[in-house]
Amino acid sequence: MTTLHFLHDAPRFLFFTGKGGVGKTSIACASAVRLAEGGASVLLVSTDPASNVGQVFGVTIGNTVTPIAAVPGLSALEIDPEQAAEQYRERIVGPVRGLLPPAEVASIEEQLSGACTTEIASFNEFTDLLTDAAWTAAYDHILFDTAPTGHTIRLLQLPGSWTDFLTEGTGDASCLGPLSGLEKQRAVYADAVAALSDPARTRLVLVARAQGSTLREAARTQAELAAIGMERQYLVVNGILPAGPDADAGTPAEAAADPLFAAIRAREQQALAELPAGLQNAPTDYVELKSSNMVGLAALRSLLEPEIAQAPVAATVDTAVPGAPLSVLVDEIEAGGHGLVMLMGKGGVGKTTLAAAIAVGLADRGLPVHLTTTDPAAHLDDTLVGAVPNLTVSRIDPAVEIANYTERVMRTKGAHLDEQGQAMLREDLRSPCTEEIAVFQAFSRVSREAKNTFVVMDTAPTGHTLLLLDATGSYHREVTRQLGDGIRLTTPMMRLQDPEQTKVILVTLAETTPVLEAAELQADLERAGITPWAWIVNNSIAAAAPTSPLLLARARNELPELEHVHEKRAPRLAVVPLLAQEPVGIPALLALASGRQPAPASVR
Repeated sequence: MTTLHFLHDAPRFLFFTGKGGVGKTSIACASAVRLAEGGASVLLVSTDPASNVGQVFGVTIGNTVTPIAAVPGLSALEIDPEQAAEQYRERIVGPVRGLLPPAEVASIEEQLSGACTTEIASFNEFTDLLTDAAWTAAYDHILFDTAPTGHTIRLLQLPGSWTDFLTEGTGDASCLGPLSGLEKQRAVYADAVAALSDPARTRLVLVARAQGSTLREAARTQAELAAIGMERQYLVVNGILPAGPDADAGTPAEAAADPLFAAIRAREQQALAELPAGLQNAPTDYVELKSSNMVGLAALRSLLEPEIAQAPVAATVDTAVPGAPLSVLVDEIEAGGHGLVMLMGKGGVGKTTLAAAIAVGLADRGLPVHLTTTDPAAHLDDTLVGAVPNLTVSRIDPAVEIANYTERVMRTKGAHLDEQGQAMLREDLRSPCTEEIAVFQAFSRVSREAKNTFVVMDTAPTGHTLLLLDATGSYHREVTRQLGDGIRLTTPMMRLQDPEQTKVILVTLAETTPVLEAAELQADLERAGITPWAWIVNNSIAAAAPTSPLLLARARNELPELEHVHEKRAPRLAVVPLLAQEPVGIPALLALASGRQPAPASVR
């Protein structure tokens, strides 16, 4: 059995965190099976809204502890984030419903509609698992699929006296709604955060893929968690292509002969050689890509072991990959003459590259284009590697925008507070919601250019931010109270809701979790009155016509996801194949935008 750093002398609590599609659930489930089959009593808890733990084990798991009959000693529990958020909202809104005017109740409900509320509600649900002696005595290990984010923990670390501060009307919290239910739980939360910070009790496992963008995202998570006291973290790099036929892994010769396979493996090895500094000292394990989906005990037991050489698979699939090339979307965008094009999606799906390709494609046609990003991990200069006529490139720096926003709030609202009040207001502005507000204001300034030109934005404001600007206007009123009437946020919101002015494109991968997360973002946007214009499924193996047995098996696994997106989700669908060479530099981006890359093919 392979020795794994992250499971060696495992403490009571293990948290698996990482972006969508990196394999958190599979790694967590496989770890739970290994620990239980080693004689430990194990509880596997999922707080991931896109969780498929039940599907992995082939049993129905809900919000009660469910024994996994096939694995003695293992039980599972799924916390439904939406149900938890609804219960959390009702605890806050219920007591005032019927006492306050309906408009004020609606305003409170709107403030509680975003991601902050869902995150805190989920944390509220598993707090007992960290602090209740009855739970900790019942299990040797409790594994969590999806750890609380640095965002959530920063909220929980805001000043303990904020309630009085707000009740007296002297402060304006940037997270008014989500924080409204914390006070009674504050001592329990403090114990839970202490447990998370104690390496003797808790181990945080960062799950990533061997891709530069995904590893940079993992490094950002590592830095954010380390800054709030969670310094000892482990790294699992999942889904690595196995070595060639001369290596111990014994990969079939057919796989090594596939140029796509060879190119992708070389790219992965380069990404690992250039591991971000924050991850270089983390104990690291490498998990090879498997040919099958991680469903069932046999698959889970094999996940943490090297891939066994497979015989070539017979051609059993002859299905055309749905969707159009990216160039079809670029053609339709060009026909509009001008407008805002916003690419949205989770980290690591390739938004920066696709935004650059669309912008370069439009500029190459002689159209003025402004390409900008709000993503602190984006590296547009590295992607473009050169200048293009008609193309302007900029970056909205969150740190700069937060500093400017904080200074404006302190200069306006803070001017009327005493020294203690100013200190509390400044502390509250450390909330992660402040970043969303500040970035949205900068985004609003840039988006106004789209009345006369094309503005292509990489990583637009989240569904959380947009929901706060929804129909009730509650958030708009909060901001204008803070900053005065000089800043208008309704105009950009109206522009986002107008399909003639704004085209929102959701970017995802042809895998279960990324598709589910993109669907949730689509639902959030639609609640805010914004209908996504198109979807892009990026890095599709099925569209790349592989020949190696391993990649061909993975390609077949993509087809149900592609069909689902095409038939159920996307009004327009573009599919970008996994390329042997990353599309870096102007010629490669132009090829991607013009459709000169290999056309989508059938999986045979």
